Formats: sequence, structure tokens, C-alpha cells
Amino acid sequence: MDLLELILRIAIGFIVLFSMARWSGRKEISQMTFFNLVSAIAFGSIAAALVVNPSVSILNGIIALLGWAAFTVLTDQIHIKSKNARKLLMGDPVIVIKKGKIMENALRQTRLDTDSLQAMLREKSIFSMSDVDYAIFETDGKLSVMKKESKQTVTKSDMNIAMSSGNFVPLSTELVSDGVANVQNLNKMNKDHNWLNEQLQQAGVQSVDDVFYAEVQTDGKLYIDKRDDVLH
Repeated sequence: MDLLELILRIAIGFIVLFSMARWSGRKEISQMTFFNLVSAIAFGSIAAALVVNPSVSILNGIIALLGWAAFTVLTDQIHIKSKNARKLLMGDPVIVIKKGKIMENALRQTRLDTDSLQAMLREKSIFSMSDVDYAIFETDGKLSVMKKESKQTVTKSDMNIAMSSGNFVPLSTELVSDGVANVQNLNKMNKDHNWLNEQLQQAGVQSVDDVFYAEVQTDGKLYIDKRDDVLH
């Protein structure tokens, strides 16, 4: 393959790839589904083969790009018109917090851990899980959150309530995750296992092993989620 042919392949690959990307629809990267991501990777692979693989003729490369683009658009149309197809291609949203309770099985299903869940909540300006009524892990990987009614609109400044000078922490602090105490955070708070066990027993929990998640909230109170997904 000489230089002129290489330049021609690069130009054709760029023009066809750009045109097909515009034709097949535009989406932000954050909005891409798994199928969109697979299609984008396939487009790039076919275009790369067209440019650098001399055994792939220019005509066959263009046909492959056009065929994949047509298949992608057809699949998108089926996805738009058929609910069953949407479920097959994208799956269903998963409730990871329900009525203030963390759904451990749902976290395992979505391969989320409590650290990842906390990070996604912080992106929503929610710094304590106890503020959440419902959280839904969407098919595009985003988290939709509905706060508890008491946390939705009014704040202390709205109600002209002075900040308490009592026992509070600047951010909610994890104490237990999946039945394991966070020793580092306990040490930062100058607390130990005995203090943690006392707090849990006061809340009716006999052992750290029975706790899926626990944290100290900014007002010093303890939020506890037991190992229980069943809600009546």
C-alpha cells in the first residue's frame, strides 16, 4: 500500500465514519447505552481496518461501515417502537434504595458497592443515605434519587432555625459497610468497637454482623440499615 492509497483510505474512512455517526443519531457519552457503546467500538474497528489493513478493499470497508450503520439505525427503531425490545437491549432500571432501605441484592445485581453508591449520591448533593427515600439505578448508569419529604425543600435557613452547637460532624461518616466496622473512621472520631456496639444495641441491633450499612450523620445521630431487603 503506497502513500497515496493510505491518504485516500484515511480520507474515505474519516468521511464515511463521520457521516454514519451523524446519520445513526447523536448522543452524549454519558447517555450511551451498552448497545450504543458496542456500536461505537465496532464503527471505530471497521474504520481502522479500512485505513491500515491493505487486505481490506476500500469498497468492502465502505460496505461494512454502511451495513453496520444501517443495522444500528434499524435496531434503534425497533428499540423505540417495542417495549420488549427495549428491555432486551437495555434491561430495566433497578431500585437500590427503597423507602429508605438499601437493597443489598439490588446492589449485587448492579455490581455497585456502598462506596460507589455514596459517590453517586454526592453527585446529587446528598451526603447522607438517611436523606434518601428512593434511589433508582438507571439503564444508562445514572442514579435517580427522590429525597424523603422532610429533606426535599425546606432547610434550616429557610425555617430560620439556628444551627445547633452540639455534637455534629461536617459530613456523614461511614461506620459499618456490609457487616464490617470501619476502624479508620472510628479512630478519626476517637471511638472504638465498644462504643459502636453500644450504639447498635441501643438501636435494637445485637451485632455488627447484622448491619449492612451504618453511618454517623451530620447531627451526630446514627443511621443504620440492617441486612434485610424484605419490606412489608
